[in-house]
Amino acid sequence: MSNTRKAYRAAILHSLADPAKVGIEASYEYFEDGVLVIDNGQVLQVGPASELLPKLRDVEIKHYADALITPGFIDTHIHYPQTGMIASYGEQLLDWLNTYTFPTEKQFADKAHASDVAAIFLKELLRSGTTTALVFGTVHPQSVDAFFEAAQALNLRMIAGKVLMDRNAPDYLTDTAESGYVESKELIERWHGKGRLHYAVTPRFAPTSTPEQLTLAGKLLGEYPDLYMHTHLSENRKEIEWVKALFPERKGYLDVYDHHKLIGPRAVFAHGVHLCDEECQRLAETGSAVAFCPTSNLFLGSGLFDLNKLEAHGVRVGLGTDVGAGTSFSQLQSLNEAYKIMQLQGKKLDPFKSLYLATLGGAEALYLDDKLGNFTPGKDADFLVLDYNATPLLSYRMQQARSLEERLFALCMLGDDRSVLETFAAGRSVHRRD
Repeated sequence: MSNTRKAYRAAILHSLADPAKVGIEASYEYFEDGVLVIDNGQVLQVGPASELLPKLRDVEIKHYADALITPGFIDTHIHYPQTGMIASYGEQLLDWLNTYTFPTEKQFADKAHASDVAAIFLKELLRSGTTTALVFGTVHPQSVDAFFEAAQALNLRMIAGKVLMDRNAPDYLTDTAESGYVESKELIERWHGKGRLHYAVTPRFAPTSTPEQLTLAGKLLGEYPDLYMHTHLSENRKEIEWVKALFPERKGYLDVYDHHKLIGPRAVFAHGVHLCDEECQRLAETGSAVAFCPTSNLFLGSGLFDLNKLEAHGVRVGLGTDVGAGTSFSQLQSLNEAYKIMQLQGKKLDPFKSLYLATLGGAEALYLDDKLGNFTPGKDADFLVLDYNATPLLSYRMQQARSLEERLFALCMLGDDRSVLETFAAGRSVHRRD
């Protein structure tokens, strides 16, 4: 029996392309009774059990009855330090930051505290089937060290960075333009490209960085061309007005980042709820991405994300939970709220588009689609097993379902972390439901 090769049998579903570009039927591949073959942490092959089983006589095969295997979910925007303040009552963005966020992040000056929260955070992600995330740390370098240490121990593909914030925040949470640059550079040298880890230059958002700090952030991206850039953009109307007041010489919010060379491939802007056509066009032509954060946008009353508008311009869009403003680590719950956001605009979100957003779309937004997002041979074996009978209601609903589309939609509406039976990273089980 092969020591490195393993196989997993269940219904298997993965995205092949964006349904908006190729149509629904060509956008996915499905095997009612399928087998996923893994070797040395990577996908070796996927296909119908009837074809593959005869070739796997010396391979251990794990069979999941009444379950669906999909690629691991990808979260394109989340704050690990805000895990402990999820579900904090009653404010919109700017007041919420001052009332809840900044006092919570102060605690991450303590490396031991940061390590404790990183462990809880990653456990929650994996319980929800999320295997890759683009993650905010805090202004403290030790918050990033703690996160990467925990992610490396599990061999996860994760992206994170130290927050850059040298104004308009409490003294206990600010750095300087120079210290932010130096500390970020040290973290990049220590962590970027180590195992499955990547570094993101992370200005919190334009109002909390001086032009000098944004200039040095752009310098970092020039010095290390394969870095990520992660920040916020056009989430809240008061925030946008604040940016206009702070940067009157710039023609808009996105132009602040553009001017400082913080836009382009691997630049991910969270939210983008209130973008004009010109900004959408600029995001598209530079290969930048936007993270759609449904539960957060509703929780903070920020507005309704116009997915179709960004899609029409050709902007890369991933799905984000934005915990702690987001109310769930589960991307199934994100898709539940995303569907409703579309409905409120008189539009629809097809379940196969939902699958794409949570997997391959996220990988494309992060320029990781050569490594993640579906079961193309050679990609990382990051996947999850979804239990059709996770709850009594879901089980009963599945009995009524007459098509794959109906089953997938029910999972998106009724599913959450309880639906995830097992999560694998690089071919190794990193979570199994009790």
